[in-house]
Amino acid sequence: MDASTLDPRAAAFLRLLKIMDELREQCPWDRKQTLETLRPLTIEETYELGDAILEKDLDGVKKELGDILLHMVFYARIGAEQGAFDITDVLHGICDKLIHRHPHIYGDVKVADEQEVKANWEKIKLQEKAGKEGQEKSVLEGVPRGLPSMVKAIRIQDKARGVGFDWEHRDQVWDKVQEEMAELKHEVDSASPKQADELGDLLFSVVNYARFLGVDPDEALERTNRKFIRRFQYLERESRKDGKVMGEMTLAEMDTYWDRAKEQA
Repeated sequence: MDASTLDPRAAAFLRLLKIMDELREQCPWDRKQTLETLRPLTIEETYELGDAILEKDLDGVKKELGDILLHMVFYARIGAEQGAFDITDVLHGICDKLIHRHPHIYGDVKVADEQEVKANWEKIKLQEKAGKEGQEKSVLEGVPRGLPSMVKAIRIQDKARGVGFDWEHRDQVWDKVQEEMAELKHEVDSASPKQADELGDLLFSVVNYARFLGVDPDEALERTNRKFIRRFQYLERESRKDGKVMGEMTLAEMDTYWDRAKEQA
């Protein structure tokens, strides 16, 4: 088929596949890579994409998406070399999954809102796993063990909610946050070894409350991290201009610069 008659998207994807084949065959570094060596690089690229999204850097998002897409093609090429799967298997696999898990689009199932869509998704996913492995599987088994703890808490709660295990309204969740806060204070006041457990319970309940507010707690915390860094670096920069040295100033002196930093942003 003449490449000029292809959908531009298909032509661009075929170009990437061709380049990947050439690199795998001719480049010493690319030939050396394995699924295992690519894994940490893929994780890093995913975080870089997350940074670009948080910074609303659309050019950066485009770039990072390209890097991640390259990794997906790379994995598929290695899979093909091992006789396990190729890019065609990968693409058909995700297409088949999307069609099967969207019966409200590709079937006759009726849904009222996005929550019913998510609930159906989880039910179908469990049915797929049970059918494939011949036994009932936990709703939570799809949560990767290696996820950062806060992201894992979000996914755990989402999956539990998908099968109906959830609070009815956010005021109940706020009451739970306050309950966990009181329990943590009690353990701290009594110097109990259970302080870490109670702190974990409090954080889990705060993540739950954020979900009811429609706020991504991981993103919210990262925004606060960046804000703190920006203000602290202002403190360092401005105090240095005044001939002062970090570590030698009093807290009151540092607070003066901090307050000024808060006025900036």
